[in-house]
Amino acid sequence: MMELTVDLGARSYPIYIGQGIIDNIGAFFEKHGLGKNSPHLVVTDEHVAEHHLPRVLGLLGEAGYKVSPYTVNAGEKSKSLAVLEDVVGVALDAGLDRKSSIIALGGGVVGDLAGFVAASYMRGIRFVQIPTTILAHDSSVGGKVAVNHPKAKNIIGAFHQPEMVLYDTSTLQTLPPRDVRAGLSEMIKHGLIWDSEFTAWCEDNADKLVGLDPEALQYGLYQGCKVKSIVVSQDEKENDLRAILNLGHTIGHALEAVAGYNELVHGEAISIGMVGAAKLAVQLGYSEDIYTVTKRILQKFGLPTRCPEHLDTDRIMEAMMHDKKFSGGNMVYIVPTAIGKVEIRKDVKPEWVRNIVEQLKRED
Repeated sequence: MMELTVDLGARSYPIYIGQGIIDNIGAFFEKHGLGKNSPHLVVTDEHVAEHHLPRVLGLLGEAGYKVSPYTVNAGEKSKSLAVLEDVVGVALDAGLDRKSSIIALGGGVVGDLAGFVAASYMRGIRFVQIPTTILAHDSSVGGKVAVNHPKAKNIIGAFHQPEMVLYDTSTLQTLPPRDVRAGLSEMIKHGLIWDSEFTAWCEDNADKLVGLDPEALQYGLYQGCKVKSIVVSQDEKENDLRAILNLGHTIGHALEAVAGYNELVHGEAISIGMVGAAKLAVQLGYSEDIYTVTKRILQKFGLPTRCPEHLDTDRIMEAMMHDKKFSGGNMVYIVPTAIGKVEIRKDVKPEWVRNIVEQLKRED
């Protein structure tokens, strides 16, 4: 097992990464002071429930915990106020109190939804992240929790840090190939923003990562979580540095929204967005290699690098205007300055980005 710490003073918490560590879930809960007198709620989705819910419920029950499950539909559409209301109703029926916790068992959608329930239920109770996707190595760390509005992704949310992140890599073996590749998009992103050597390692080990080689996967997740934990420890609430984690997200989130959160999964949209950011970097005078290397790596992982032509550019731009990364008539845009380095630009004109979107529709 490998371990990292998100250093936030009194609210610091560990990230545990290893194969089969869910088998010791009761001991982890006891170590972190999660009580057995109050009930707890596991939130998961229909796909994860089939593979992992009985195991988690059984192990927690054997350890003396009272746990109720709630299963949502898989997919981004479950990150809604309507589903949030349903989960709160289940929590009330189960008798959750201020000493209870919400357990997020699943990918980014489940983690964001369950975390926002925990942040808002009784004005905030504890929660635990148990990610079961590769994509969630990003979303499960850092305490960003939210639901979507039809006009904007993650616009209704909070910062609410988990008690721990319990990352059992054996759960990833049941992922469909598309979800594996999409999740690896965020791993590549962590290299592109912070660590050129890790970026090169990802490219060299693309086949192993896509094939879910346990050793490569554990190392890649550790490095990705390490970048995220360093950034979050320095800037918890995205006042400055943490914004660099949004590489590719300005265009990516807009593509998700316009496509209705179903045509493109998150990692695919972010992949296209990172190519867009690299193209913008070149237009701003940075090396052509940024674009060439970024696109080459993403294609090696089988990720999309072209914007679907049928998505309306006006609607994509409108979605960006509702995004949290738009302010004062300009976009707050994360621009790569080299492989492994980025800068936060607050002077990016919407017309520049519109031009990039049109170029992305004509990518090879």
